[in-house]
Amino acid sequence: MKQSAIDEAIYEKYIAPTRKKRGEYIGIEIEMPIINLAKKPVEEDLTHKMAEAFRKRFSFKVASRDSERNPYNLIEEKSGDSLSFDCSYSNLEFSMGRRRTIFEIKESFDKYYAYVDKYLRRRGYAVTGMGINPHCDINHNYPIPSERYRMLLHYLRSYKEHLGEKGRRFHARPDFGTFTSASQVQLDVEYDSLVDVLNVFGRLEPYKVLLFANSPSKEYPDLLCSRNIFWEESMHGYNKKNVGLFNEPLKSVDELVSYIGETSIYCAERDGKYFDFSPVPIKEYFKRDKVIGKYYDGQRYRAKALEPRLEDIKYLRTFKLEDLTFRGTVEYRSACCQPIKDSMTIAAFHTGLLEKLPELKELLEKDRVVYGRSQNADRLQHLFSKKVLPDFVDRQKLRGQFIKILSLAEDGLRKRGFGEEVFLSPLFDRAERLSNPAKDMLEGISQGWRLEDYVERYSVL
Repeated sequence: MKQSAIDEAIYEKYIAPTRKKRGEYIGIEIEMPIINLAKKPVEEDLTHKMAEAFRKRFSFKVASRDSERNPYNLIEEKSGDSLSFDCSYSNLEFSMGRRRTIFEIKESFDKYYAYVDKYLRRRGYAVTGMGINPHCDINHNYPIPSERYRMLLHYLRSYKEHLGEKGRRFHARPDFGTFTSASQVQLDVEYDSLVDVLNVFGRLEPYKVLLFANSPSKEYPDLLCSRNIFWEESMHGYNKKNVGLFNEPLKSVDELVSYIGETSIYCAERDGKYFDFSPVPIKEYFKRDKVIGKYYDGQRYRAKALEPRLEDIKYLRTFKLEDLTFRGTVEYRSACCQPIKDSMTIAAFHTGLLEKLPELKELLEKDRVVYGRSQNADRLQHLFSKKVLPDFVDRQKLRGQFIKILSLAEDGLRKRGFGEEVFLSPLFDRAERLSNPAKDMLEGISQGWRLEDYVERYSVL
């Protein structure tokens, strides 16, 4: 296949949508752990019944069913809102259809959450705002029995075939998707600002992880935000270009197209069956005559040769901290699920700063509080994920820089004129204390609070 055809396919999927005229909309996805308060595994029958009760209460329709005919994705067609289970039936997700204001999103989210919370509480369960399910070693962590999720876990388990390969690190929890929960926001991006958005918000990541970290785990005991590392040190990070940040700032849209061409594809679908295979850079994939994939035949996995098709580009998935999507949006996906009462902080933070992109760019380019020590954003993001701040950080200057960043976000939201700046209040408090939900929780536990106390505290609407 000619390189020009491959580049054109990449351009049409990712770049062309940014040239289309659209309004300024916000989309939010919030994943939340479901917890059996009896410290037993989540009973899937209960989550099925909850979903059915929710469907009837809010007149949602079934969008997807698993192989046992249980619905795992419900949608309200007019608003685009959906209730789904991400990877497992112990990880609940609300995807809020695009809205113009954060207040509109909050109104719907609060209504949905209150109903689910009440339903589960009556049955000895809770849904809470944490980035790691605190019962991840109690739950079964079974993938949803569907073609896609079955394929995904089979692919992630294939890390064992690559142990010992130079330059690759893997953790031993390929089931991490069943117990990690994110809070993601998608914002429309225009072609002319695309490169700046990806570069500037990438440079912001060390600050973001300090504000939003909420995923301590025993697998990464030195981190407050382990969620991102679970992705990076899995098969999703086999090709480092599929995860994390761009190693160097992008110079042009053409360079971005070339970069996307070097990210890897790992699955495709034929006749309703998903096939997974060792990751192949997309440019190389389309030049091959075949790849050997594996699919589940209902009893076991079988190998079969696949002939690459140009339309397979729809199966290319990357998991970068700032991810350009086929919708003409950038998905900001580095933040952990937040305490429920703070669920709108992430959308407010990004929406406000996007309004002040030139000012944010200038602020970060001149930054010497975090930058200026020959370390790039990716390295700094990892450093600032740790429980202890790096020695070079001046805490007072760091507070000052946070206030400048949050003030820009506040000004941007005021410019929008909807009063959304109220959602930033918890972040000013965190910045003053140089803390985040994970740090607050661990410090509280060290002083005698129980983990269960934080399950409750972080579930308050």
